[in-house]
Amino acid sequence: MVKEIRIEDFDYNLPDERIPRHPLQQRDACRLLLFRPDGVVAHRRFSELPDLLPPGATLVCNDTRVINARMTFFKTTGSRIEVFLLEPLDPADYVLTFQTRGRCVWSCLVGNLKRWKEGTLSLTVTPRDAGKELPPVTLTARRLHPTGGNAHAIEFTWDNPDVTFASVVEGAGFIPIPPYLKRESEQCDATDYQTVYADVKGSVAAPTAGLHFTPEVFENLAAHNVAVGKLTLHVGAGTFQPVKSEQIGEHPMHTETFSVSRELLQRLVECKRTNSPLVAVGTTSVRTLESLPYIGAALLAGDESMHVGQWVAYAGNDFDTVEALETICRWLDSHGQESLTASTAIMIAPGFEWRMADVLVTNFHQPQSTLLLLVSSFLGDSEPSETQDTVWRRIYAEAMANDYRFLSYGDACLLFRPSTFNH
Repeated sequence: MVKEIRIEDFDYNLPDERIPRHPLQQRDACRLLLFRPDGVVAHRRFSELPDLLPPGATLVCNDTRVINARMTFFKTTGSRIEVFLLEPLDPADYVLTFQTRGRCVWSCLVGNLKRWKEGTLSLTVTPRDAGKELPPVTLTARRLHPTGGNAHAIEFTWDNPDVTFASVVEGAGFIPIPPYLKRESEQCDATDYQTVYADVKGSVAAPTAGLHFTPEVFENLAAHNVAVGKLTLHVGAGTFQPVKSEQIGEHPMHTETFSVSRELLQRLVECKRTNSPLVAVGTTSVRTLESLPYIGAALLAGDESMHVGQWVAYAGNDFDTVEALETICRWLDSHGQESLTASTAIMIAPGFEWRMADVLVTNFHQPQSTLLLLVSSFLGDSEPSETQDTVWRRIYAEAMANDYRFLSYGDACLLFRPSTFNH
């Protein structure tokens, strides 16, 4: 039973020196571990990715853009209060909230909360729009109420109605980087911690598998007849939430919002209909792609909540993937919409039925993480074990023995799911 999987079975020794604090200067010069289902492992460079994918494949990546989510305020007493943007509440739509002028409300984590019991905080900010500095504004933050866990609703106001919140955040905050990098954010992270195709603002963490792509890689993908599609999933702080329970059934998965265009949905229908390989860049693209059939199945059943629950994929779902995807397209057409906006808390672990992704481009993940569960499932591991006989353990041991770099600014791997090997 999937809920009884023990997270300790997904532990491995990760020496601190294997976690680079900064990426390579040339993004696509990182190493790429290639694993095919016949057990063959090859050591390549990321720049070779286009040569390694099947012609006619469709590659899907996440074009979310990391925002300057960390803002530091100081009380008149000198106490430092850090406010970390999580998700918009008013307006709740990401695009609308960044376009607001004068006021918006976000759910935020608050550092040193005990020092901010009441009153407002203020900060003089030089807003930036497309890199251009605007006249200074005064940004004010006011605590409203708890929003769950240790997060609070924070109302932000600023004294120039001609300035958008996007410009304020650009000037007031700085890029959040993963805690395991064990350093403060630096100016270089503003570029290094964004994919070259980052577009839609909203993430507090980068979809790091995409950090290795360069314009040259995309040019070579096109030359190799590999189509590229983009979707958006805004990565939340929950991606760093450790699994604290012994069994994964007791771990609450975080919910993330995603958007997929009608055009990409139709392309996905054709991929599944013709059995063309679908390449997912990173676990965020995977979570979005694998959530889509369950959105379609729910619509078929009359459920328009547009949310995929944590365990819905393990509930004996007997439906056709293509029909489910086509149902979403029909629903969008009937509602005059060009894109699907939904949310997912899907848990992907051994025992999951893969419906969409055939090939996975990903980094090397933290021990005892839900991302490692996802990779294990993708590789066909059915019985988690502390021994070395699972596929993910063999791959990670190979990477460790060959001096690969791990986590966000590390190297990458290219994994083929068993059913795609004969494509």
